[in-house]
Amino acid sequence: MDIMMNKSTKLEKVGFVLVALIVLLQGFYGTFAFIDPEMFSVVRGTELFSGMDADWVAIYGSRTIFITLIFGYLLYTRNYVVLMWGALFGVVMPITDGLLAYEAHAPFKVVAKHIATVVYLLIIFLVLKKVIAQKA
Repeated sequence: MDIMMNKSTKLEKVGFVLVALIVLLQGFYGTFAFIDPEMFSVVRGTELFSGMDADWVAIYGSRTIFITLIFGYLLYTRNYVVLMWGALFGVVMPITDGLLAYEAHAPFKVVAKHIATVVYLLIIFLVLKKVIAQKA
C-alpha cells in the first residue's frame, strides 16, 4: 500500500511539473506578445507584413495570459480532471498554429515546435489520466 501511495505521489509530481512548465511557457508567450509583437510573430511563424498588423498579436497575448491564469489556478487547486481535459482539448491550438505557420512558409523548426506541443499536451493528458485513475 505504501509503495502504491509513493508511486502515485511521484506520478502526481510529474504531472504537476509538466503542467507547470507549459503554464509558465504560455505566460511567457503572452507577455512576449505584448513586449515585442513583431519578434513574437516571427517566433510563432506568422511574420507581420506591417506593424499595423500587430493587433492580432495583442489579441493572442491577452487570450494566452487568460489561459495561463485559468490553468495556473486549476493547477494551484490540483483540479487534475479539468487539467487533463484541458490538455486534450488544447491540442486544437498548436495544430491550428502549426498549420498557419506551415501555410505562411515558416521554417520547419517552427512547425516542428507546434507538433512537439501537441505531443507534450497528449503526454500531460495521459499522465493526468493515470494520476486520476490511481486516486480513484
